Amino acid sequence: MSVQTQLKRVTVPEIRAHKGAAPIVCLTCYHAHTARLLDNHVDLMLVGDSLGMVMHGLETTLGVTLDMMITHAKAVMRGSKRALVTVDLPFGSYEESPAIAFRNAARVIQETGATAVKLEGGARMAETIHYLTERGIPVMAHIGLTPQMVHVKGGFRTTGRTEDEWPALLADARAISDAGAFAVVLEGMAEPLAAKITREIPIPTIGIGASPQCDGQILVMEDMLGLNPNPPKFVRQYAQLGPEIEAAVKAYATDVRERRFPGVENVYPMKKAQ
Repeated sequence: MSVQTQLKRVTVPEIRAHKGAAPIVCLTCYHAHTARLLDNHVDLMLVGDSLGMVMHGLETTLGVTLDMMITHAKAVMRGSKRALVTVDLPFGSYEESPAIAFRNAARVIQETGATAVKLEGGARMAETIHYLTERGIPVMAHIGLTPQMVHVKGGFRTTGRTEDEWPALLADARAISDAGAFAVVLEGMAEPLAAKITREIPIPTIGIGASPQCDGQILVMEDMLGLNPNPPKFVRQYAQLGPEIEAAVKAYATDVRERRFPGVENVYPMKKAQ
């Protein structure tokens, strides 16, 4: 991909410029044909490690590998031309050291052509965020409910419900901002705390189950489209494609079983006998 082609996409400085301005529109995306549909309407597509659960039927994101992320990110890049594409670094690919994080993040950027990576963790990951950004890899951070810590936390739980939790989360937000992250996802966070973080740090906050005062929002696309029968409570479903797909498949199955193959005679017309 040429530099000229790359620069046609939304850039990291353009995302940062949304701070306190027009909200950032983000959705997850895992494959090429949906990337084409999203491209003209979102500012940022996240190839999230949620693909392990959404696309591969895993119970958590912990089984997702770097190769899986790269495969899906390549597909999203092939299907999009305009939106900034960010790719999650999966569990185990960045925690050991900043150098290992750089090696794996560089592989993601080189092999997919995506612009940025995302990683989970606040103050504990500040050194790694600084290391990556100083070496040319833009980083989106992720604090609050962090799915890769599901076993440590004992499940997926909202953060910041009591003010006793606030100081640590505020410190996380300040640390990743100071380290050079260009934006931060606030997931599953009590509204007053998410609003306070948004006011107090200079980089955009992108909420998922957080405050409407965040600088943008991201949802898992399949949740928003009604493909997940049990979406999180905070998700507004803008369509109900799950039941529609099932109804269409049922109608198709009925046609096949009754030997109705509509359109075949038009695609392969019989030749008249000479």
